[in-house]
Amino acid sequence: MPKTIMVVDDSASMRNVLGIALRGAGYDVLQSIDGVDALAKLKGQKVNLIITDVNMPNMDGISFLKAVKQMPACKFTPVIMLTTVSSEDSKAEGRAAGAKAWVSKPFQPEQLVDAVQRLCLP
Repeated sequence: MPKTIMVVDDSASMRNVLGIALRGAGYDVLQSIDGVDALAKLKGQKVNLIITDVNMPNMDGISFLKAVKQMPACKFTPVIMLTTVSSEDSKAEGRAAGAKAWVSKPFQPEQLVDAVQRLCLP
């Protein structure tokens, strides 16, 4: 059974690029437009890994990450931050909130798929 990756990004084109790359690598992809939408979709849905943007309307990626880590079913789900934000302070805040990796945009889809494969829970 394929593993499910949740992609959280307010950019439809970014969600599509990620979806194509991840489906091409054999993953199922669940897409969300922001942190609020993603939290609603996570209720009752098991995902193996989450990829989230930082700058989004309604709920930013760091707030979303903190909320995810409070959910018992998602406490150990790896999260990759995929963002244009590259300041050391932001990266440190992401790590403190539980992010396993920080990937800067623009990115190479193959590199992101490699990171997903390394971090994806069985």
